[in-house]
Formats: sequence, C-alpha cells, structure tokens
Amino acid sequence: MFVGAACLALALTGCAGEDGPAHARQTPRASTAPKPVPALSAAQARDVITRYSKINNEANTDRDRRLLDTVEDGPLYAMSISDYTETEGLPAADRKPYKPWSYDSADAKLYIPRLGAGQNRWFAAALSDQKGKAPSRLAVFAERPQHKRWEMVSVVDLDSPDLPDIALDHDGYATAVTTDGNKHLAADAKLLRTAVLDNFATGGTNTGTKVFAPTKASKRQIAVHDKTGTRFGAQGTTVFAGAANRYTDAYALKTTDGGALILFSHTHTQTDAVAHSGLQINPGKDDRAWLHDVPRTSIRYTFVCNDAATVPAKAEPSRLIGYTCARTDASGPPVPSWSDRA
Repeated sequence: MFVGAACLALALTGCAGEDGPAHARQTPRASTAPKPVPALSAAQARDVITRYSKINNEANTDRDRRLLDTVEDGPLYAMSISDYTETEGLPAADRKPYKPWSYDSADAKLYIPRLGAGQNRWFAAALSDQKGKAPSRLAVFAERPQHKRWEMVSVVDLDSPDLPDIALDHDGYATAVTTDGNKHLAADAKLLRTAVLDNFATGGTNTGTKVFAPTKASKRQIAVHDKTGTRFGAQGTTVFAGAANRYTDAYALKTTDGGALILFSHTHTQTDAVAHSGLQINPGKDDRAWLHDVPRTSIRYTFVCNDAATVPAKAEPSRLIGYTCARTDASGPPVPSWSDRA
C-alpha cells in the first residue's frame, strides 16, 4: 500500500518496481559533507569561564581597559567600559572599592553547539556568581580567532531560575539555529529587537505586546516607558527611541519544543527635555563623567542592552526572559547662562 502510494506520487518522475530496468534505480551515496562538530569541549568551556573570572577581577580592580579587552568584546565590553567611565566621574570619596567575585565554572550549565565548517565558534552558559546557587545569568562566549582566545560578548540577568529547555543530543551538545529570516520560528532576532524597542518607545503598543507574552522582563520594559515618560509632569518630557546598533550579532539554540532560545542586543536612547525656557535639568552624580554637573535644557542618554528570549516554532508569542542595560553615553545643550559663561 505504501509502496503503491509512493509510485503514484512519483509517476511523473519515474518509479520502478523490483522487476524494473537496472538504470531506473540509483545506489544511495554517503554524504561527503563534513559533520558539524562541537565548538569546544566541556572542559575547555569551563576553563574559558575560569579564565574570564580571573582576568575580569584583575581588570576591574584598576579599571584596566586594555586587560578587560582580552576577555570581553561586543556589547558587554561597551557596557563594562561605561561602568569604568561612570566610576571615574565620581569624587574619590564616592567610589566604592571593588570586591572580587567569580562565576562558578564547575556548576555552570553549558550549551555548546555543534557547528559546521566556516561557522564562527561560540557557546552559551547559565552561570551563578555563588557556589551552590542556581544560575541567574545567561552568557555567550565567542572565539576571536585573530587573537586566539575566547571572550564573553553578552550576559543577561534572568528573571527566573527556570532555564530554557535546550535540546541536547546523546553526547550533550546543542544545535545552533539561524537567528534572522528563520521561517521555522515565530520570530527572528530582527523582530525581537523591534519589539523590545517598541516596549521602551511606546509601551509595547505597536509590536511589543504582539510579539511578547507578558513576562516580568517585558512588563519591566513597558514600566520604564510608562513611569519615566511621565515623571516630569507638565515641566518636561521623556522620549525613548531606537538608536544605531553596532552589535547586530545574535545567537540561537534549538529548544526541545522545536523553538529556540535567542540571545541578541539592542541600543536605545532616552531624551529628557524641559517644556519651556526658564527650566533646567540638573544631572545626577552618576552622570558627572559625561555631563560634568552642568545644567542642561535636554539630555540624551544612550543605552546598550543584552536581551534573551525563547521563541516558539508555531505562531505564538515569544517570551522575553531577561535583559540587562547600561548607559554608555549622555549629552545635551547647557542652559543659556552656562553657555554664555563658557
């Protein structure tokens, strides 16, 4: 019955039974394409995490940008450097001494994908900064072949200790999936980024609440829009908008339900402005490195953020499971009296 159905379906292309001519049959050939191989071993991944913790502590102690650059890259490096800049803008008496800490590499949950020839090597890890404590962050490490080293490029604070169910093969390795233009997913990284930006810009009105289910992370982004946008009342305004994003790399792993965990980054701005002349915005002490205690008529802050979302294979909302942001710049015109003085 199944054989007959198969022959009927293939009638136009030719189908022969056991008595058919020999030339109508083809001998299957073994694939010569190289099989995907793990990005690295579990032991090597744990060594990468241990090295990161060690050098990160050394760099942070003296705010050594060059040393930090040997273990961080991409959006995470930009966020860390902004922390250095903010600290250096404070009076010495207000600078808190750095307290070393480390990720627990022994208990890290590793998600190492198998990758094909020519693919950039990377892996993800669920990490805890305390031994015996459940992971609270998702990090991505990527290989930098030109420097012959691995660097952390992204880390996201999770809202729940319940980790995504990553699909693992019999050897414990994950499957990397395409992040953009993937027709097998309900959303790709580009749409997720658009939805996150909409959460900040409109409170999710256009795409945010359509793409994302109402998770803690998504609600928190919408709350930033709602509360920050009205804090000045009639005396000023706050507007959020997307900004040029240098960090377009995204990373995705297949989940057990056929969907994917996607880790991506975005950049947005927050522009505060007075409603009319005669008013001014006084920068806070954390803004001193950029704004130097000079009153402004408007201030534009730039934020670089890392985001993590689980995306289903079918047409259902995705879930934003965490995000982490850092202000990386601030600027704006001084009030006229300060401009005249300058």
